[in-house]
Amino acid sequence: MRPARAMLLAAGRGERLRPITDTLPKPLVEVAGKPLIAYHLEALARSGVREVIVNLSWLGGLIRAALGTGERYGLRIIYSEEGPEPLETGGGIFRALPLLGPDPFLVVNADIWTDMDFSRSAPLEHDAHARIVLAPNPSHHPQGDFGVEDGLVVERPSDRFTYTGVGLYRPEFFAGCRPGKFPLLPLLKRAIAARRLRGEVFHGHWCDAGSPQRLAELEARVRAR
Repeated sequence: MRPARAMLLAAGRGERLRPITDTLPKPLVEVAGKPLIAYHLEALARSGVREVIVNLSWLGGLIRAALGTGERYGLRIIYSEEGPEPLETGGGIFRALPLLGPDPFLVVNADIWTDMDFSRSAPLEHDAHARIVLAPNPSHHPQGDFGVEDGLVVERPSDRFTYTGVGLYRPEFFAGCRPGKFPLLPLLKRAIAARRLRGEVFHGHWCDAGSPQRLAELEARVRAR
């Protein structure tokens, strides 16, 4: 079963892209004439997702004005307001859980660019609380984040991959959390220790356009396509 709902993480400040993000939220930064977040909305619609939750904080009103109800993307967009200070990845998803429902849901960082086909997401294994998508390490993050062994995400000092910001999660992944601001990493480590975090390595195009230089390189690559 493919997830019926997805969440796009769009609340962050985009510090590394300042001064661009002083007046424009990072998900609305354009690549080849289209906002980063629009690429994801189109891909999610193609994959069969029909409802997308978008969390908002920094300049969230601009994102809401740009995307509206999601009708033109063939989607229904629901907004999860976090207030003036973003709740970080873990806190933001946890706050949105009532909107995401009881089934596994897809999470995508709205400020990345990828040609990932979300429709190829396999059902989440019955013993897994989440499955994250990793990629070969980019030059700006050569040490990577996690390893993968027999489909399980593991912690090890070498032969690691980089988390792409894309994952499939069960609500149970957030068991015991409390409302507020907190990162995702401790929850990933908890799931790794419990052998409940699955992983797959994506070898297509993926980019975290987190600096003006990487944004310019991405612009050239996408236009060349």
